[in-house]
Amino acid sequence: MAKRPISSDSHIVEPPNCYIDHIDPKFRDRAPYLARGTDLGDVVVIHGMGSPMPISLAAGAGVPPDQLSSKGATWDNLHRGAWDSKARQADQDRDGVAAEMIYPSVGMMLCNHPDMDYKRACMDAYNRWLQGFCSDSPDRVFGLGQTAMRTVEEGIADIRRIKDMGFKGVMLPGTPGVEDYDSRVYDPFWEAAVDLGLPLSFHILTSKSDGIGKIRGPKINSFLSIIRGNQDILGMLIYGGVFERHPKLKVVCVEADAGWAPHYMYRMDHAYKRHRHWMKGKELSRLPSEYFSQNIYLTFQDDWTAFQFADKINHERLMWASDFPHSDSTWPDSQKVIAEQAGHLSPAMRERILHDNVAELYGLTVN
Repeated sequence: MAKRPISSDSHIVEPPNCYIDHIDPKFRDRAPYLARGTDLGDVVVIHGMGSPMPISLAAGAGVPPDQLSSKGATWDNLHRGAWDSKARQADQDRDGVAAEMIYPSVGMMLCNHPDMDYKRACMDAYNRWLQGFCSDSPDRVFGLGQTAMRTVEEGIADIRRIKDMGFKGVMLPGTPGVEDYDSRVYDPFWEAAVDLGLPLSFHILTSKSDGIGKIRGPKINSFLSIIRGNQDILGMLIYGGVFERHPKLKVVCVEADAGWAPHYMYRMDHAYKRHRHWMKGKELSRLPSEYFSQNIYLTFQDDWTAFQFADKINHERLMWASDFPHSDSTWPDSQKVIAEQAGHLSPAMRERILHDNVAELYGLTVN
């Protein structure tokens, strides 16, 4: 390739000082913190959430499958690039990656925190820390700010601030504080996002419907359910007429893979044509699949079917990712995975999926 890939979904692991140093002082005694030497290894403790976050899987990139574990890791053995943007460049070069869009790790858990005020304080703190992380490597890492979405008005103020901080997009919690995202009360928010030119992201495991509760059968079965929360959101936005009312709105479905999209789009159209009258679906001027193809971007990492079916959906909305440094990451073997899965594509289509789509979406100049 003439252009190195850009990862549309990579992460940091928030360092011990991230929230403590940057949070509103009245929340400082409850800020998320690193607890060392627990039975699970080093973990991040989040006030008000039942279970801490082990750092083991958050730092599992490159670990052989038979050695992956949800416990045992220590901060001292973590990929330094998970929190140090200068060290991150060496990790990118090893993987042949030009740049990365940055999402949180602890911040994903915070999306489901029951205390909206606490959630807002933590996300503001994360944004302040992330701004410094990105400024140290401005051509290689690009941040997406977080908003708690307590209210529509506050959400609008948040994304304006996120834009002013230099971030390229916004990560939304799967469940907002007022009604749900298909409500017309959110129309001013969608309008503001369009006016600001900010794509809006929904990441897996940040929604109350992500299938992370009761598991049927072996625990590994839960791995297949974690994309459903995102699918629910996409269906809600399409059937709820959000894209009908806001045709320029850009939404990113993050880390939920993409190979399922052709069937999902067909199924959406079938439901609309056959069942919308008795199931009380909204009248739309276009088929659901058309909104999906135009307004929704999909990130994926190890997804052979996404490349195989790239010509069955709008390939200009597909964006490859490495997911570094999380356990599902293709790092440090991304080039091998890409060669195996995308070798049949034309050079032009391959470059769009691996580089151009994310560069155009976020307005990046990266070679």
